Amino acid sequence: MSPALPAEVSVSSRRTGSDMTSECSSDSMRRGPPSARRLHDGAETDMNAPRNVHSMTTSADLLADLVADVDEVFLFSPTGSTYNDYREVDDEPAVVVAPENAVDAERYVELPLEFDNVRDRIRFGVEGAMVQGFCAEGDVVACAVGVFDDPIDSLVRTPVTESMHSGIYDLFANSRADPNVVRDVFDVAIELGKKGQKGKPVGALFVVGDAGKVMNKSRPLSYNPFEKSHVHVGDPIVNVMLKEFSRLDGAFVISDSGKIVSAYRYLEPGAEGVDIPKGLGARHMAGGAITRDTNAIAIVLSESDGLVRAFKGGQLVLELDPEEH
Repeated sequence: MSPALPAEVSVSSRRTGSDMTSECSSDSMRRGPPSARRLHDGAETDMNAPRNVHSMTTSADLLADLVADVDEVFLFSPTGSTYNDYREVDDEPAVVVAPENAVDAERYVELPLEFDNVRDRIRFGVEGAMVQGFCAEGDVVACAVGVFDDPIDSLVRTPVTESMHSGIYDLFANSRADPNVVRDVFDVAIELGKKGQKGKPVGALFVVGDAGKVMNKSRPLSYNPFEKSHVHVGDPIVNVMLKEFSRLDGAFVISDSGKIVSAYRYLEPGAEGVDIPKGLGARHMAGGAITRDTNAIAIVLSESDGLVRAFKGGQLVLELDPEEH
């Protein structure tokens, strides 16, 4: 769901057990015939790019050479031995980005989701570091990540830009609902935004998390088709059902764990104190108001402009164009 990293990004790849480090800039990636390139996880490495051979005694020496001119070093899911090696690089400890702080790092960013795409993983980690004050706009950071087979085998250098602070990290890392549930609901909304209902644009409102309180602050508009069911968002069949029911009025209410509690709910909280962009209607106002009064988040697909927006704490925190995802 995240845009690509800035064009200035460069990639260095170190294979475990070797003293050779290949460093590829974004310009060098564009040179050379297709047969000379290695593609992996969206990253393209030009095998014709210049290579620098280093005689290093430790991985810490290798990293120190590569990150001498960056502001911060991020280690993505390092092993204990890797963290101990790399912590010798600088007096300032590296930032660890991982699902849990297994290495007891002094500076840690939680990675609550699995990312197959390295670019998305890095962008999410950098935004989390910005939120915690570990880096700021204008910095250049070096991200040690696993691109090939090893836990950490590559180094990605990228500038920290204002656009990286999108609100995605806070939405996933600091929400009550399971982050994977939030992602599954986004997937439904984005696909619905792309395809609509029978080729026609459609709007939808999904309220995720704190379902008990949301139900107490809403009322039914019609029979609840999920009342006696135990189905969860993310199941392909259930996702089809959600898309079909979305053409009718009311909000979907989804629990922290992803269980679909109800459809056709009229959200009753008043709009006082909710500030939404001009031009957005009742569906967005209701989404903002329910998140002001509960610990839920609201994901809204606009019928008029086709954008997907997320509300948390009564505020608009994220806006996505389905056609770009």
